[in-house]
Amino acid sequence: MSFSSKVKDELSRQLSPARHCQIAEIAAIISLCGKIIISEEDHYAIKIHTENVAVARKYFTLLKKTFNIVTDVSIRRNAYLNKNRTYTVTIREHEDALRVLHAAKLLDEHGEVGENLNVVQNVVIQQSCCRRAFVRGAFLASGSLSDPEKFYHFEIVCATEEKAKQLQGIIATFDLEAKIVKRKRYYIVYIKEGSQIVDILNVMEAPVALMELENIRILKDMRNSVNRQVNCETANINKTVSAAVKQIEDIEYIRDTIGLENLPENLEEVARERVERPEATLKELGEALDPPVGKSGVNHRLRKLCDIAEQLRDRSERSRME
Repeated sequence: MSFSSKVKDELSRQLSPARHCQIAEIAAIISLCGKIIISEEDHYAIKIHTENVAVARKYFTLLKKTFNIVTDVSIRRNAYLNKNRTYTVTIREHEDALRVLHAAKLLDEHGEVGENLNVVQNVVIQQSCCRRAFVRGAFLASGSLSDPEKFYHFEIVCATEEKAKQLQGIIATFDLEAKIVKRKRYYIVYIKEGSQIVDILNVMEAPVALMELENIRILKDMRNSVNRQVNCETANINKTVSAAVKQIEDIEYIRDTIGLENLPENLEEVARERVERPEATLKELGEALDPPVGKSGVNHRLRKLCDIAEQLRDRSERSRME
């Protein structure tokens, strides 16, 4: 089971005790994956389609508990993709459908179905607990969450920009910054930051998924921290080794050209120590000198040796050209 499916399964089992919160969640599910069917006789029916059994189970349970409505549930298998099933939950009775639509504020002041099934009055999501339920219902209806082991991405797909902006506004009331992007003909409300995805799971009241995500984030942060430290140490080692190799090349050139004994005593001493101890750090070289010298003093002497070697090379090059 994918991480997204685990979250939906957990949310499908989370049932708000308050009726107004149950209605808010029903409103979100119908708004994002529902369809109103009106017959020629003005007979209303409501259908929701989903490929997730957890969503169908939650919607069925909410309708039974909140309105005591009997619904029809049908399952259709995709002929081309045998593993895919579509679950359809239908409210067929006209009076039952009207009761749900009125309660969920999906009818306007004239009793007409709001265009694109927008929640036409914010009464249904006035309270914080109802907004939590609405976000939960929206995610169940058309949301997804990436595998946090790979990357962080939370999204809810909306059919219209108006729905996306409304959902974005509801999420913003919890101090979370969701963004909107258009993908083909849909509008996607998404969050990409790991800490904010943890917060949105808390908003939707999915504590098990929240803890799993937090554990993954902690492990990833630890791995990243260790990797950064190892990379830093490796870079420092490479830098030290490269510098030591260059220093030894310069010292050997001086030795083969004029001899180390012709150098000033302080330079000769550090040159011999460097050749004998190619792996030593500047600090270790300084401690081996008599008297001991600090890192900056050793570095200064090694730069002096580098300058002498460059001068000798330049002199040799000019002599060759003459």
